[in-house]
Amino acid sequence: MSFLREPDPIHSLWTEEEVMGELYRQMLRVARSKLYNKGDAGDVVQEAWVRILENGHSLREADKLFPWARTIASNLASSANRSRRRLETVYEGYAEFLRGGSQSAEPELIAVLSDALGRLDPATRTLLLYKFYYGFKDDEIATALDVPVGTVKARIHRSKARLKSNSNDEGYPSNT
Repeated sequence: MSFLREPDPIHSLWTEEEVMGELYRQMLRVARSKLYNKGDAGDVVQEAWVRILENGHSLREADKLFPWARTIASNLASSANRSRRRLETVYEGYAEFLRGGSQSAEPELIAVLSDALGRLDPATRTLLLYKFYYGFKDDEIATALDVPVGTVKARIHRSKARLKSNSNDEGYPSNT
């Protein structure tokens, strides 16, 4: 954190702890002002600290530390809003599906599918809904979940195998 110790004429009388405290307050203020869900502000600021510590070497001018940190917090808050919006869309679509928004499928099939999806953990259920209900591409899912594309593909494969195994165990016919 040598970039906190470099001379800055504006804040030259501040200790490192005072600089960190002021950075925290400013980033928190930016995050709260940009986020739809104000409860995510702490997470955004924490992630901003990680980015600052990882990329502190890229700060060219010490007097730009505060604007740089606020920009990082602002960008992360925007990303958090997009991620939350995507998840809410998925959950709203899933709720609509469960309420019967899809009238073209057989009611028995919908009940079986709802039951099978309901037994999955939320992360797996979200992944399968992204892929097969909303038709997102693997790279779009990877971006939304902030994981590598290979991880998405592997999780989809394992989830499909688990669903197939569970349906066979319960006596439902297999398509293969």
